[in-house]
Amino acid sequence: MPQAMVILNPSSGKEEALNHLQRVEELLQEQGYEVSVKETAKELDATHFCIDACRNKYDLVVTIGGDGTLHETINGFTDQNHRPKLGIVPLGTVNDYARALNIPLDALEAIETLRSKRVKAVDMGRVNGERFANVVAAGSLAESLSAVTSEDKSRLGAFAYLKEGIKDLMNHSTHPLIIRHDGGTWEGDSPLLLVTLTNSVGGFEKLAPDAEVDDGLLHCFVIRDLSIFHTVTAGLSLLLGHLKNHKDVDYFISRKVTVNSPDPVKTNVDGEEGPMLPLELGILPRYLQVIIPEEG
Repeated sequence: MPQAMVILNPSSGKEEALNHLQRVEELLQEQGYEVSVKETAKELDATHFCIDACRNKYDLVVTIGGDGTLHETINGFTDQNHRPKLGIVPLGTVNDYARALNIPLDALEAIETLRSKRVKAVDMGRVNGERFANVVAAGSLAESLSAVTSEDKSRLGAFAYLKEGIKDLMNHSTHPLIIRHDGGTWEGDSPLLLVTLTNSVGGFEKLAPDAEVDDGLLHCFVIRDLSIFHTVTAGLSLLLGHLKNHKDVDYFISRKVTVNSPDPVKTNVDGEEGPMLPLELGILPRYLQVIIPEEG
């Protein structure tokens, strides 16, 4: 009998995750799976659960939670010879990865997607030995985004990130960055570097419209100047998918990127606090098999 592990973050989706668990179990059992449920209680629980699923040769891992739960889960696939298929029930604040894969943001519709026979091989990113699913941000804006509280996420949703970002833009702090990539070196002061695998970042589904989840590339945006006087034009570029063409943005693609600074600079990885600079980033092409909706 095929085995499925459900990794559940009980605090996700305004603590609605447990309400959806029974339906997920029923649906998987209807498909012939023997189901094991694991609830996260502390940091890295999802990673350890996924490692167990890989080592015990489970056929499927399903995450019920937000981008943070997903980030921890995919780190459990690191260096594993056997990697189960991945199913995603998004219950987070932004759910960028689900957006990029066209997985419904409505929980009940996402659960029904687990019936799909369609599987997509997707890239995974590397950052200083860890894995990431969607985006790495470095700079003063990344620091402010890491300061968003769980309470604000629950109360304000994606606007919680916007609120913190605007506060930092008003301070307009920058750091000197040295960014080496396949095409050369970028040096200068910047409030934000974004390195993304997908088209959706922070809920903006057109931020990197050229990015595909399986193109084997890191899509990089260096923001040179985002003073409060320029936020309106940058915001329009963001919404219309033209950010890479904005006069205060440098855009490039690469398979490897290193980021250094003489300053102590924090980062944000998949919406959570990441390592301090320096960073070494790379790509693992088509590393994971993810269940996506049937074409129709």
